[in-house]
Amino acid sequence: MLRQMPEAERSVAVLSYDEKPGIQAIATTAPDLPPKAGKYATVQRDHEYKRLGTVTLSAAVDLVSGFVHHVVTERHRSREFIAFLERLDAYYPAGMLICLLLDNHSAHCSRETKRFLASKPGRFELVFTPTHASWLNYVETFFSKVARSVLRRIRVASKAELTDRIRRYIEMCNAAPALPRWRYGKAAEPQALAA
Repeated sequence: MLRQMPEAERSVAVLSYDEKPGIQAIATTAPDLPPKAGKYATVQRDHEYKRLGTVTLSAAVDLVSGFVHHVVTERHRSREFIAFLERLDAYYPAGMLICLLLDNHSAHCSRETKRFLASKPGRFELVFTPTHASWLNYVETFFSKVARSVLRRIRVASKAELTDRIRRYIEMCNAAPALPRWRYGKAAEPQALAA
């Protein structure tokens, strides 16, 4: 129903939010070898690697427009979550309710977060998914896509390069947003077996 309304008339933005912590920046210890015709179909990579640290991707998918708000940080504490909320507050028009679907991470219900939300009455509404049911949150589907498209088997020279790759991928997604679609209906009835 919200998609049917003109953007200027919408009074609410509904976003699916979560963090993907522990994204490893892994470097090679030796250069990859090119594939050999008739022997190897892919590059040859040494099994040893060097860990360069981790980053956290925080993202919120706008469930009406498909736009992905994101930030890559070193950690995911209350202050990073509040900084993300401040970015959303600056992005959406004043007076619009920002409804976030999110999990019960401690940063989402900390004293600092509650203090920030109290300073913005009527601006944010947090809707928490049930414990152990993160799969109900649409952003998890987006994280799965990021993991399969960008993060699988990559090697980088630094955390900055990893961050840049993630940022470029999300910019590409935002250039042609994929709108989440849900369906509800009767399950197909099984066909009767011929006697």
